[in-house]
Formats: sequence, C-alpha cells, structure tokens
Amino acid sequence: MLEVPSNTFLREILRDTKTIACVGVSANPIRPSHFVARYMHYRGYRVIPVNPGQAGKVLFGEVVRSSLSELADTNVDMIDIFRRSEAVPTIVADALEYLLPHLKTIWMQIGVQNEESATQARARGLNVIQNRCPKIEYQRLFGELRKAGFNTGIISSRL
Repeated sequence: MLEVPSNTFLREILRDTKTIACVGVSANPIRPSHFVARYMHYRGYRVIPVNPGQAGKVLFGEVVRSSLSELADTNVDMIDIFRRSEAVPTIVADALEYLLPHLKTIWMQIGVQNEESATQARARGLNVIQNRCPKIEYQRLFGELRKAGFNTGIISSRL
C-alpha cells in the first residue's frame, strides 16, 4: 500500500527545496515534464534538466545534463522523476551515489512508483514521495488551484 504523505510533510518539502533535478524532462513545451519543470522554475526553484537525448541544450536557464552523475558537485535538494517505474531503481541508485549528502527528497511523478527504491532511499535518510506531482501539490498547498475553480480543501483565508 502506497504511503499517503501529509499536507504538512509536502509543504515542508516544497518550502525547503531550492534546487530540483528533473530527470526525464522534455524540451517539447506541451509535454507534462516540460510544463511541470517550467512551472517550478517560475516559482523560484532552480530546475536542472536531466535527459541524455537533450544533453547540452539549455532549458529554464540551465544546461541539460545527460545523467545525475554530472551533478555530483551541485547541491541538488530534490530529484523529480519523469520516467517509467522500471527506470526508478537506476535513477535512485545514481542519486544515492552522486547527490548525497545534500539530496533530501526523491519525488516520483504521477504513475511512477517503486517501493524497493523508496525503501532504500528512506534508509539513507531521504524523503520519498511517489505517484504525485510537485506542481499540483504546490498549487494545492499554496492556494493556486482555487484560481482555476478547484476546491483544494485548504483554508487560505481566515475570518
């Protein structure tokens, strides 16, 4: 059974995170990975794109890296995984090898989960979020979804 993170836990992660490595980001602006990474960039996060097929290009003011190993000397707080669940073990292994001790969170996008990798990451002290989108959670928890007419269940004003 997939663990459901609390709103407080998600809010803390999103507040504490400064730099996100977006693994599997697309250069195509209509792809969800591009849209999410661009949104997070516009919200003030440093977003470092990781995609071997786009390596060397520039997205969101950052050079696209081919792998997490190229970020070994970068303080990455969170990786956002836009790859199939089968790819997660390799990505998490690379994150644990190259991005510690600074890395704090492994975030797997909607439809992406791997409990074995999540367990390994938690054992190393990392936060793990599975099957969720940081853009959606940011909008929901910081009151932006209501602009589109969604009831977020979060009270954003007081009497």
